[in-house]
Amino acid sequence: MKRTKEINLDRMKKNGQSFLLRPITVAVAGVTLTACSDTREAQVYKDMSECINENPSYASECEAAYQQALKRATETAPKYMSMRDCEAEFGANACTSYQGSSGQSWFMPAMAGFMFAKILDSNRRYDYQPVFTSYYRGSPFYGSWVTSDGYRYGSTYSRKVTVDNKAFQPKPAVTRTISRGGFGSTVNAKSSWSSSSKSSSSSRSSWGG
Repeated sequence: MKRTKEINLDRMKKNGQSFLLRPITVAVAGVTLTACSDTREAQVYKDMSECINENPSYASECEAAYQQALKRATETAPKYMSMRDCEAEFGANACTSYQGSSGQSWFMPAMAGFMFAKILDSNRRYDYQPVFTSYYRGSPFYGSWVTSDGYRYGSTYSRKVTVDNKAFQPKPAVTRTISRGGFGSTVNAKSSWSSSSKSSSSSRSSWGG
């Protein structure tokens, strides 16, 4: 993925806490990739340490995926002109500042977690993806893990989530701000499309015998 902004993590702080250390749940999907299934069951870990504890032979991969997810989150998260607009969608104290190479300051949600998937081969490959959530009860994605392109992947209250094979695909970098409520509208639209697709798929299966 081409980088379009310089990342300054020292500036990404709120209330004295680093963007890397925001005290929120980190979702890590510890799954094995399969070639024949459209969906996979993913285990959710509380944080990176839990991932390492349960997968000690993949400690370096867990740590690397976490750092890479932070970088990807900075590039792909929705950007807002004001903290108020960001918090209106993601909740109080859920957003952080972002400064581009031009010196312009934007606001974006802090990464709520990341999905991590091992690929069992001799190269020790893995997949990862940052996820976000809203802490505002009126939000359409409150209590859900969502990727930066607006797709939902299970509840934050569950340690198990189901992801599809597109979950780990790189998302486009975001270089423009969006208006308040814009991301929620995207989540709603994609959720409706997903439900419609599943219904159509079930109908086709029934007609197909």
